[in-house]
Amino acid sequence: MFNNLSDKLDKALHVLKGHGSITEVNVAETLKEVRRALLDADVNFKIAKDFTNRIKEKALGQNVLTTLQPGQLMVKIVKDELTELMGGDAEGLNLSGTTSVILMSGLQGSGKTTFSGKLANYLKNKKSKKPLLVACDVYRPAAIDQLHIVGEQIGVEVFSDKGNNDPVAISQAAVEHAKANGFNVVIIDTAGRLAVDEAMMAEISNIHKAIQPQETLFVVDSMTGQDAVNTAKAFNDILNFDGVILTKLDGDTRGGAAISIKSVVDKPIKFIGTGEKMEAIDVFYPSRMADRILGMGDVVSLVERAQEQFDEEEARKLQKKIAKNQFGLDDFLKQIQQIKKMGNMKDLMGMIPGAGKMMKDVDIDDDAFKGIEAIIHSMTPKERTNPSIINASRKKRIGSGSGTSVQQVNQLLKQFNQMSKMMKMMQGGGGKKMMQMMKGMQ
Repeated sequence: MFNNLSDKLDKALHVLKGHGSITEVNVAETLKEVRRALLDADVNFKIAKDFTNRIKEKALGQNVLTTLQPGQLMVKIVKDELTELMGGDAEGLNLSGTTSVILMSGLQGSGKTTFSGKLANYLKNKKSKKPLLVACDVYRPAAIDQLHIVGEQIGVEVFSDKGNNDPVAISQAAVEHAKANGFNVVIIDTAGRLAVDEAMMAEISNIHKAIQPQETLFVVDSMTGQDAVNTAKAFNDILNFDGVILTKLDGDTRGGAAISIKSVVDKPIKFIGTGEKMEAIDVFYPSRMADRILGMGDVVSLVERAQEQFDEEEARKLQKKIAKNQFGLDDFLKQIQQIKKMGNMKDLMGMIPGAGKMMKDVDIDDDAFKGIEAIIHSMTPKERTNPSIINASRKKRIGSGSGTSVQQVNQLLKQFNQMSKMMKMMQGGGGKKMMQMMKGMQ
């Protein structure tokens, strides 16, 4: 996410992070590089120029040149301005009324149908809502089928009428169905086109007038950069939508849409799509995104994801096992499965301060744990409970059964032993010992 932009901003700010004397000349040179980095990320020229001008005003106004830590202060000013540029505060959905209606709009291929499913899944699991998905793309039967597949996958009902070619009538019937059957959120997936055209705009405008949605969201593929911003403006002129959804942020995106869309349409980015799975949806927090762009990580989001997967009862059982020295490979496997539920591995690494930079050229496959899981599944229940009995012949059998080598089996057992020792040390109040051990490793 934003790797190229992060690298270029890091280089631009490098001089001002204590690597040389700070002068008005190199502040100006740094801001020139910041502007160039934004333009390379496909940010509109005027927005990039205004952004760097504001930073310069604030930097000279706060007398950055004479402070003890000019580099850090400059980074803070850039971070604050970047946060403001992307919207300042996070904005939620307006779900007022007994049956809230959300209208999804956007071009074909923007990820509208998939994101409708993700949003329904999010509202069902995290907001305890009963959503109804509505298929209003009457031009592509495959889109209706796709929504039904998505609905089945997440356990959400889908309303459609394949014999009806009037999306306005379908959306009105869907809202009535929702009210009569206890659904409190209706998500309407509309037709997209390959480009903005009058017929498409008239159709979605008519749906909007007929159902009066509480929320109208514009879904845009963030990989289309400045084109995404121009399309958003065209849609906003007709629909006056309430917020933006940025999809495919896990791709090789330049970031221009995320940074400049708020300035152009004056509407907040409400959610982002960060992967293919139905759980790959995040509320958009401008300050957290600014931290990530500047390589500071996003620990708050990482902790929130971990808490979502945290099971108090399981944690208590695990604590008892560690205390009795009964932590086995089945428990290790459970921990791995919890980490996998937290999302895309590269995305998680980007949330750890500094780790994103270290891992930028490392391709972390989502199947990174596949080998470990295969090795553990190739063990007998007795071996998983008591790994110390695994001798050379057992290792050979396990490696053969899991399609891995004896070296990989040895590596896993070594990692498991290190983890067990660390957990035991934490359990026994050996935090100080562990700190000393870690200092010794540096």
